[in-house]
Amino acid sequence: MSAEGASASPIPIEDLKKITTEACGNALQTSQSYEHDKVGDWNSQIINTVLKALITATAPTDSSKPPPYRFTVNSTIVQQGVIDPSVAADGALSNAGKRGMHSASGAFWDVNRDGMWTFKYTGAEERGMDVVVCVTWFAVVV
Repeated sequence: MSAEGASASPIPIEDLKKITTEACGNALQTSQSYEHDKVGDWNSQIINTVLKALITATAPTDSSKPPPYRFTVNSTIVQQGVIDPSVAADGALSNAGKRGMHSASGAFWDVNRDGMWTFKYTGAEERGMDVVVCVTWFAVVV
């Protein structure tokens, strides 16, 4: 997934993928499956880790200058439905327990400096979860 129609990311997309993948992996490292009482903590950990990394990566070298960007990070964790894999769509085990999900975002911004990037963390699928993280950046005008 990408930031189509938006400005270039404030850090390289490959770095953004790495940051987000590591944040999701670390938050879910001890999980075996979806646990309702832990989802809030997982989301908070993912969001805070990504935000800290973005702030650090874009901080000006001159500490008297304001940060060049403001960020929002959204993390959504969805429990996959539990069904018998033998009745999965098209008979494929990878389709077992899948539920439909659609998410959309919109914004009014400066298309030359602001943008959005969405990422699906595939490492949670074997735990019966889908994780989608959206990062939005807004250039600070001084």
